[in-house]
Formats: sequence, C-alpha cells, structure tokens
Amino acid sequence: MIYLDYAATSWPKPPEVLAAMSDVLERAGGNPGRSGHSLSIEAARVVYDAREEVAGLFNVPDPLRVVFTANATHAINMVLLGLLRPGDEVVVSSIEHNAVMRPLRVLEQKGVQVTVVQCASDGTLNPADVARAVSSKTRLVAMVHGSNVMGTLLPVDEVAAIAHKVGALLLVDAAQTAGTLPVDMQAMGMDLLAFTGHKSLQGPTGIGGLIVGSNVDISQIEPVMRGGTGSQSELEEQPDGLPDKYESGTHNTVGIAGLLAGIRWLKSKDIEQIRAHEMSLTAALLEGLSDIPGLIVYGSKEHERSVAVVSFTIPGKHVSEIGLRLDDEFGILCRVGLHCAPAAHRTIGTYPEGTVRLAPGVMTSLDDIHTVVSAVRHIARS
Repeated sequence: MIYLDYAATSWPKPPEVLAAMSDVLERAGGNPGRSGHSLSIEAARVVYDAREEVAGLFNVPDPLRVVFTANATHAINMVLLGLLRPGDEVVVSSIEHNAVMRPLRVLEQKGVQVTVVQCASDGTLNPADVARAVSSKTRLVAMVHGSNVMGTLLPVDEVAAIAHKVGALLLVDAAQTAGTLPVDMQAMGMDLLAFTGHKSLQGPTGIGGLIVGSNVDISQIEPVMRGGTGSQSELEEQPDGLPDKYESGTHNTVGIAGLLAGIRWLKSKDIEQIRAHEMSLTAALLEGLSDIPGLIVYGSKEHERSVAVVSFTIPGKHVSEIGLRLDDEFGILCRVGLHCAPAAHRTIGTYPEGTVRLAPGVMTSLDDIHTVVSAVRHIARS
C-alpha cells in the first residue's frame, strides 16, 4: 500500500502517538480541571503541556491563548460566528475550504458582506487584489495558508499588513501547513490561527485548536457554546478569560495527549527537514506527471510555493475511475472529487467533477513517488 492522502489525514501515526493516548487513559484518566485528586491533576498537566508545545510551535508567548477545539473547522466557525455582525465585511480568497465558505454563506443571509478576491487559475493570490477589496467596513480577512486542492501557498504575511492597515483582523486556516512548514504567528502577522491535529501534526482525529493573537480583543468574539469550564463554577455566566471562554465541556484529553506526542515527534525530526523532504517528493511528482501525454496538472507547479499536494486530471477519464484503478490495481490510496472546496475548483476550472489529488507526507519515500508516476502513466494510456 502507498498512502497518498495526507491532506485528508496523516497515516500511519508515529508509535509514540498511539502510546501516549493509551498511557493517558491508564495513568491520567481523570477529568482535567474538574477535581482536585491526582488523576484529574495529571490530566490537567497533559492539557497544559500540550498548550505549551502548541504555543512554542507557532511562536505564541502565552500558552493560555491556545484554545483547544475538535478540529480546524470548529475553530474557524468560532471566529466567524462569534466575531462577525450584520453590516460587517469579511474578505476571503476564491480558493477557500467549505469550513470557511459554509458559515460565511449563512452569515451573508444575516447581513454580513462577503467579498471574494479572485485567485489566478493556478490558485495564486495577488496581494494588490486584496488591497483593492478591503475597506473601512472590513472586520476580518480570512484565508487558507496552503490550498488543500492544489497545494498553492498564499502570501499571508503580505495580506496581514493589508488587513491591519484598515483595522481588520487576519484569520488563517493552517490545516494544511501546521506541522509541514514553519509557521510563526508573530513574524507573519497572523491574528487568529486555526489548526487541526490529525494532519501534519501527526495527532489523532477529533483535536484541533484556535490560537488567539495577543492583539485580539476577545470581548469582541462571542463563544458559540457555553457551559461548564471547571472555573468560576459559582457563576451562571460564561467566564470571560482565556482559554475558558471558548472551552466549555470536558476536554478531549486522549486526543490532546496524542497531539502533544505528535508535536514532540515532529520536533525530534525537525520541521525544516520535513519541509525539505516533502518539497523533494512534490518536485518528483510534478516532474513525473508532467511527462505523461495529455495529463493536466493544476496549481503553480512550483514546489517551493506549495505544500505537498498535487491535483491532476486526464481528459476522457473520470477522476473516480482513476482513483479506483489506483487503489484496486496498484494499492495507491488518494482522494478524488471536490475535496470540500468547490470554490477552489471553480477557480482552477475543474468544477463540478474535481481532480485526482495526490498528497504525500513525511512517511512517503521517493521510491513511492516513482511507483505512483508509473501507475498513473499506465492508467493514462490504457
């Protein structure tokens, strides 16, 4: 089996992740922050250690500004639904995931203005187009860091400066970049960062987070859920401090333990080296696919300006057929279709059928890539 669906979730997980999840159930099975006994205290220690690791990974000075969520979608919804009010404007790119577009279309019906900045047909974004789109009404600019469809990286640092010039915040969807390339919130000007644990951070599904920059006034972002936090239990009103304001209910301690182990595993491998490895895989994939007659590759085709995601089509063959044959005949696992991002496919001209998406990762080898290219070449001519 060759697994090329890292953009959906990483697999296999490092053994350290599986061991940490089992260990926390055996050794720290209490409810974090809800009791004073030893099991609860140990569980709370795991949660706080994970906050510190996440904060360090993204260069965030205060670990309490790391809010744990179920996934990146949850984190994005917290910002969009908690911040935007009728009359506000939000500016987004034309390659956003439905995690951004679906809540925005609901808010649009309630009076929020949604302005979409068109990307080029390869998914690249010109910051000057964002500068022309923002206005004094713009409260938020929301953008994906790396496309889950064609891998294109967007210029978040330049867009951050543009957003701040008009007094807007920048929300970044880092689902595809967290853990696969260095992300420095302060240096890149990110105000709010949504991440998921189960992709390149090597953690399990069901854990992610929202990182709230130090310049963000949290009184402006209402929680989308309220309830028990283990703090200020004498009050029937939601606590107004971080992270409790946005963390109602019992934590996913097992998932957080897995995320903690995943990040520590990444640090032991060095993210810069992981980035170099994935760029070499992407370069080999782009080079090999480009030699197949008739095959169309989408995106910038520059591995330095993308994450390890490559989409292609073969005229005359349905993407579902290609994906099925890759699996059945060659044991190559990939994803086909619209990848929960119809806006991106409209931008690159592959809507409504979508593409075949190949997404290698840290466990993928160059030999795997050569095997995949050979398999695709066989399918293209048969």
